Amino acid sequence: MSLLALSLTNADEGPTSTIERVETPPNPSIVIPFNRDRDFVEREILLDQIHQKCAVLGSRTALVGLGGVGKSQLAIEYAYRTRDQSPETWIFWVHASNASRFEQSFREIADYVKIPGRKDLQVNIFQLVHDWLRNERKGKWILILDNVDDAGFLIQAQSTSDTGQTNSMGSGKPLVAYLPQCSNGSILITTRSKSAALKLVEQRDIITVDPMGEVGALGLLEKKLGRCNESNDAIELVTALEFMPLAIVQAAAYICQRAPRYSVQDYLRDFQKSDRKRMSLLNFEGERLRRDWEAKNSIIITWQISFDHIRNIRPSAADLLSLMSFFDRQGIPEALLQSREDQANSQQDREKSNDDDHAHLAGFADDDDDSSSQSTIDDRFEKDILALRDYSFISIAADRTTFTMHRLVQLATRKWLEAHKQLERWNKQFIKNLDAEFPTGIYENWKKCRTLFPHALSALAQQPKEQDALRDWASMLYKASWYASEIGKGTEAEEMSVRAMNVRKKILGQEHNDTLKSIAMVSLAYNFRGQWDAAEELQVQVMEISKKKLGADHPHTLLRIGNLASIYRNQGRWNAAEELQVQVMEISKKKLGLDHRHTLISIGNLALIYEEQGRWDAAEELEVQAMEITKQTLGADHPDTLISMNSLAAIYWNLGQRDMAEELAVQVMEASKKNLGADHPDTIIYMKNLAIMWKKTGRAIQAVRLLEECTEARKRVLGSDHPHTLKSCSLLAEWKAELEDDDDGDDDADDADDEDDDDTGDDESEEGEEMEMEIRSRRGSPTGRRTMLTHLWRDK
Repeated sequence: MSLLALSLTNADEGPTSTIERVETPPNPSIVIPFNRDRDFVEREILLDQIHQKCAVLGSRTALVGLGGVGKSQLAIEYAYRTRDQSPETWIFWVHASNASRFEQSFREIADYVKIPGRKDLQVNIFQLVHDWLRNERKGKWILILDNVDDAGFLIQAQSTSDTGQTNSMGSGKPLVAYLPQCSNGSILITTRSKSAALKLVEQRDIITVDPMGEVGALGLLEKKLGRCNESNDAIELVTALEFMPLAIVQAAAYICQRAPRYSVQDYLRDFQKSDRKRMSLLNFEGERLRRDWEAKNSIIITWQISFDHIRNIRPSAADLLSLMSFFDRQGIPEALLQSREDQANSQQDREKSNDDDHAHLAGFADDDDDSSSQSTIDDRFEKDILALRDYSFISIAADRTTFTMHRLVQLATRKWLEAHKQLERWNKQFIKNLDAEFPTGIYENWKKCRTLFPHALSALAQQPKEQDALRDWASMLYKASWYASEIGKGTEAEEMSVRAMNVRKKILGQEHNDTLKSIAMVSLAYNFRGQWDAAEELQVQVMEISKKKLGADHPHTLLRIGNLASIYRNQGRWNAAEELQVQVMEISKKKLGLDHRHTLISIGNLALIYEEQGRWDAAEELEVQAMEITKQTLGADHPDTLISMNSLAAIYWNLGQRDMAEELAVQVMEASKKNLGADHPDTIIYMKNLAIMWKKTGRAIQAVRLLEECTEARKRVLGSDHPHTLKSCSLLAEWKAELEDDDDGDDDADDADDEDDDDTGDDESEEGEEMEMEIRSRRGSPTGRRTMLTHLWRDK
């Protein structure tokens, strides 16, 4: 029955009373503003958790997660499932983004259930609904508070101005006091902020909502498209969208709007073009079904609203997020987020300006006056980290010193920075911090380089504009390319070194020492990739400038001469290589001493040249000397020591000391696998050399298996067209053909016995030379850069 209100009015005094006719309340029902989603994809674990917690009457449960992750959709689905399973339960939806909408939702509840007195202008609507909910005779209920991203309006004492109510609300109680905890009802909250949730529920009552799994994400895309015959592209697309439900729905809406002339493959192709294109696609607003009118259907805009909120309540946390958006999404190290220089700059900025929103750098905020205190700085940083974690923008790794972000969150943050003309500022800070931490590429620094290298790859795509930032960028890329060459990442080493060289040429000039080091690094990268003529051209250029500026016997000049000798050796110019290497070794002994690392490597390089010429006794004398001193100074498992041991194994083999050679070769390969990894260029060479030894001693099957492992690794590391890969492929095909032609499985063993008894024939000589070619290529070579990089370290 509808409400009939009769007013008894005195002409002078106005309304004196309102008489309400008694109304018949409706039966329990679901009172939410959204239809059920027919495309909802099962998220069983989450729904089970919600059901278990909300089934406890008097409970309060919070769904916490990043905007667009599907919290409200889960709440809607839970509401409809509860209606199906328990029709006698009331289900109410409260928009809780602010006090005004909270009040409006309470008024709508009062109207729907027809609470007497709700039209009285003096009534406290919150108290009215509260009392109705507490009345067990009204039945069971579930109250869903959606979008409680800021719980401040709920927990602070209220006044007329807070809610717009015409009554004074007497006691000024906070709104949270009107959310009853009673035996006939439970409350479900959705929020992006964990800190907001903790103002309303206990930690144990929080359910974290993460992005979907791959299966669920694919299911959502297929349902939204209505069909999907592009399974591989679909998997790649939902992965690129990081399994984020709102982003997937956006993409599907974009594709459907342009079908049939647009497909998943087209969207994926456009998405992968550039950051700018990705931003354009992710800004698209599609269907608005089952999302509040305040909510945005663009994942980017959704997150940027959260950015604005964080900047308003904690500017330093927003600054920290800005800095983190430039890193690789995983393994963001704490050490690179706390810049002491930035703290000083931030303090100077504050003294010049009252605009706090733009005065904070590197995550530091004005929490108190003692800004110079280290403990205060650390405390600020911790609070900033917690603020970002509570909004699900970052997660803290198990090691507690690194952080992870969603790649799309990083993209959205950079877009926000670009719109506010802050992009260059934070890119510059990111590069400065990374350059300050990235060490040189010597073996002793590999552990640190390994953790920072993904961030260097990220920086590679973010060339700054300002000259001082370009200097830092080139410096960082130079060091990162050094490390990339050391671990066998030839493509990355070449790209990084070329970019660094070009910037330094432009800013510093052709003959600046930093420019020369970068040119030498590019030469090294070309050498690694088998581009020996290009490597020679650059190395000659560097050497000549060094001679002119520093003199022919300067250590920097010597290292560049030695590098050129290594290139000559790779080209087969043994005499020219020997002449240069003898010069380098003799001057190094005189100037640096026999035990100096630079001298030892020059000795080893000369030994390799002697090997090329078949001068085994001379090569052995030098290599033993180099190996023993290197082992004493650097350790038995150091890569330089393993290089000498490997070269010595080749010498022993060619001197006929096969058992000693094989024992040494096995030792080298195992140590290299353990310390450098199976795909390291050094390890690959050691595997091939041992395979050749096994083949020559009658273990053909084991040899083929090891050579197969070596060949596949070479394809991964060097590429299918690299000279060494082609050589391994050819040798592998030859060995496999020999095995297929063998009818008797014992033939290899018999042949091996014959070979051990007889003088080496043409076949053995040829394969011995094959192994020798591999070993000689270690120092300063396309597959092993040790000489050149050690020299560059001295140059540094």
